[in-house]
Amino acid sequence: MTNELLQALQLLKSKQWVDLTHTFGPNSPHFFMFDDAKFETLFSHDDGFFAQQFTFPGQYGTHIDPPIHFVSDARYLDELALKELVLPLIVIDKSKEAASNHDFTLSVQDILNFEAEYGKIEAGTFVALRTDWSKRWPDKELFSNKDKDGHNHIPGWGLEALTFLFTERNISAIGHETFDTDSAADFRKNGTLNGEYFVLDQDTYQIELMTNLDKLPPKGAVIFNIVPKPEKASGFPVRSFAILP
Repeated sequence: MTNELLQALQLLKSKQWVDLTHTFGPNSPHFFMFDDAKFETLFSHDDGFFAQQFTFPGQYGTHIDPPIHFVSDARYLDELALKELVLPLIVIDKSKEAASNHDFTLSVQDILNFEAEYGKIEAGTFVALRTDWSKRWPDKELFSNKDKDGHNHIPGWGLEALTFLFTERNISAIGHETFDTDSAADFRKNGTLNGEYFVLDQDTYQIELMTNLDKLPPKGAVIFNIVPKPEKASGFPVRSFAILP
């Protein structure tokens, strides 16, 4: 290591680090089409060592979705470059709006309002949508938020807002605190996850089921998305964290 690199590491270690990842287990909230995770003990300390077997879908807990998750003939998880996983972080706070309207859907105007206060969103950034939905973790019922007819009411991104961010601001990736990219209201209206498909069709990734976005500034932090490298994977639990300025 060069002196310069060691100094950079010392600087990073002197900053505040925020974990953006839920601890997950067999009883954690998850996408309704998936089974609960299974954690099994294969060997105990009575056998000389402790080892477990874990069974869960790739999209479980705080996780990363690579392009192949929705787009055929696209990149798998192991094909994402390391430098793509470390990005400047923008946090758009819509927690108050989501608290009063569980069907809140982020609009282009919401982004313009953010920029009027904090400045233009720079190219190459990771943009996270804060709704404080993560505070409902690990309660499955609260997280799914179904009405008496069985319809979810969960906030999310609007397609127009995502299109604006990727085509007009040239951002690199997004993240959110919910199961899906799209708001539940948009999914009911469209019958498909148009926003999620659009994001992954940009040959990039997203992080779902994030937490602790309320501990981050609107601008200035850096996000790290650390993930295993399974072969030809469509997604996997991730360890996301941010370093504050």
